[in-house]
Amino acid sequence: MGIIKLKNIRTYSYHGCLIEEGKIGSDYTVNLEVKTDLRKSSLTDDLKDTVDYVLLNRIVVAEMAIRSDLLEHVAHRIITRIFEEIPEISRIIVAVSKLNPPIGGDVEAVTIEMEEYRS
Repeated sequence: MGIIKLKNIRTYSYHGCLIEEGKIGSDYTVNLEVKTDLRKSSLTDDLKDTVDYVLLNRIVVAEMAIRSDLLEHVAHRIITRIFEEIPEISRIIVAVSKLNPPIGGDVEAVTIEMEEYRS
């Protein structure tokens, strides 16, 4: 088994409960970790025998482009889509961070993290 991590995927997205957040947008980062079997690809050196991290990045960017009120909803969509499109993945941890959130204080980021296992 093995782990693939994509760190600090940056997007400009329009999530949030405030109307202004949907109009103005904000900077976000996403960290993704997936568990899969890397033994075959470590021997064959062939992309078809592993999880393509380009596809993982595309899924994250596409789901971040769909507006949601809650970061939890975005993270759930990312997890669901990865499980649907990549059957080799057995576990996903995704963390979605809103940078400089409008919460009335000096906060660098707010982050939600979700972990799911394939059922």
